Amino acid sequence: MGIKKFIESVVELLELDEFENSGKKKSLKRLLEKLKARKEILNKAVKKKITKKEKKELKEELAIVTVQIKKAEKILDELNNKKEAKVSKKIKDN
Repeated sequence: MGIKKFIESVVELLELDEFENSGKKKSLKRLLEKLKARKEILNKAVKKKITKKEKKELKEELAIVTVQIKKAEKILDELNNKKEAKVSKKIKDN
């Protein structure tokens, strides 16, 4: 999945109406913060006294958010590694 598609899917998942795409890394960092906040909210909601059906739905959403967090962190690491590789290559060339 491309970075743009990933960002679009997470924005849709979090139901963000006003999300501004600036740069890939900056957008991913902001989405990662929002995903982590959503995960905390879901963890608290699962612990409340609710019906089994609601609890199951919350756990499913929590699993999805957790997977999205892992994907975002992986993509962010890849972007950071690409940048570091370019910098080290420029240093070696000079």
